[in-house]
Amino acid sequence: MIIMKTSSNSNTYPLVSVDWLNNHLNDPEILVFDASMDKINSDANASGILQIPNTQFFDIKNVFSDTSAPFPSTVPSEEILTKEAQKLGVNSDSKIIVYDDKGIYSSARVWYLFRAFGFNNIAVLDGGLPKWKAANYPLETKSSQTKPNGNFVAHYDSENFKFFHDIQKSSKNKHHLIIDARSENRFKGIEPEPRKGLRSGLIPNSVNIPFSNLLVDGQCFKSKEEIQKEFDAVNTNNEHLVFSCGSGITACVLALGAELIGKSDVSVYDGSWTEYGSLTTE
Repeated sequence: MIIMKTSSNSNTYPLVSVDWLNNHLNDPEILVFDASMDKINSDANASGILQIPNTQFFDIKNVFSDTSAPFPSTVPSEEILTKEAQKLGVNSDSKIIVYDDKGIYSSARVWYLFRAFGFNNIAVLDGGLPKWKAANYPLETKSSQTKPNGNFVAHYDSENFKFFHDIQKSSKNKHHLIIDARSENRFKGIEPEPRKGLRSGLIPNSVNIPFSNLLVDGQCFKSKEEIQKEFDAVNTNNEHLVFSCGSGITACVLALGAELIGKSDVSVYDGSWTEYGSLTTE
């Protein structure tokens, strides 16, 4: 295993520190993925030209998504996940560490995606590339890394994701709680959506925990006690938690936060507000 076991259903603790990764970077079973994504309203290629050594790029948007779907970052099929993960050298006994260039942002999506497809031996680098740089650990110029094809075969568990028809039911289910990871101003419709043409609004009966509320300076997770307070504030005690955001990326940060405090009865709304706001008028 990567590190210590959790008290929940996960086989590994879902976070590793930059110190831990630096000490294990050359372990033969370790695979390091850079899952950086540009935000919808940011400059393209904002992530720069440097990476952690021996990193492979994990392309959420163009490879590890159903690119034929009408909405961004839609969960891929078992066949796509299997084929593309094997290309990156993922074996059934691999140990994956995933990071992004913002600290904690899109890396959590990769953690959640692999978990949904039956691969549990994966952890997110807490603090990501900014924390790695701050520790003065080695970097290299980005390049294409190649690995021998792996043998991992994906097995999709549909309980991990919800879609439009599911959300219509969840919003009326007293035992489900939809938690939106967008900023408070976007959730309230005070600030417009960054995606052009997408209306403002919220899913009926949903509540708000901005994903940034779980982080210190957007980079590292807060303590379990502080994360617990955020969830307690919206009364998540006995409900099935459904996480949403703009397009299914930062909803996974909430899912990771829930994992850290032992909440396992969760799912992610894959299309999130981009889908819901497009398919509804109120």
